Amino acid sequence: MTHQTGGSSADKPRREKTIALVGLMGAGKTTVGRRLAKRLRIPFYDADEEIEKAAGRTVSEIFDEFGEAHFRDGERKVIARLVDDGPCVLATGGGAFMNDQTRGLIKDRAVSVWLRVDLDILAERVSRRNTRPLLRGKNPRDVLEKLAETRDPAYGQADIVVDCGPGPHDTAVRAILQSLEQHGYART
Repeated sequence: MTHQTGGSSADKPRREKTIALVGLMGAGKTTVGRRLAKRLRIPFYDADEEIEKAAGRTVSEIFDEFGEAHFRDGERKVIARLVDDGPCVLATGGGAFMNDQTRGLIKDRAVSVWLRVDLDILAERVSRRNTRPLLRGKNPRDVLEKLAETRDPAYGQADIVVDCGPGPHDTAVRAILQSLEQHGYART
């Protein structure tokens, strides 16, 4: 279910680092992240929710009013703050790891985990809600396929890769915990 890739270069022991979940929309970063944080007894943050709090607007409103570049700049700042605040589990937005600065920040100061999910499963999941700006008025499967083509190489730079199937999110949590232990991130 899992495999590991390259390690992080920062001095901080892994058990004191934030665990940043990356992957396409619908991968389960928020749901898995909440459960993982509970198991590790550390705080959980959803980057999109924290951006909305900081901006006083929804992600969709930020995209509509200011554009994606403005959103990504705010996203980078919020992620930097959360990573520096101490160990937590952080669910990043699907495009966060695409930004070179944000990816570098996560690679240096956190343990990154790519939740890799089959595109058909993702398409089914994201079709349940209409809150995703990149999907408005488009075929979710087609959008996800194009996003995967451009984003998977960046996601592949994550410290840990967990292949998630259609099963319960707790299966992904267990796989992440097992990989974290193999990477020296001790359970609390």
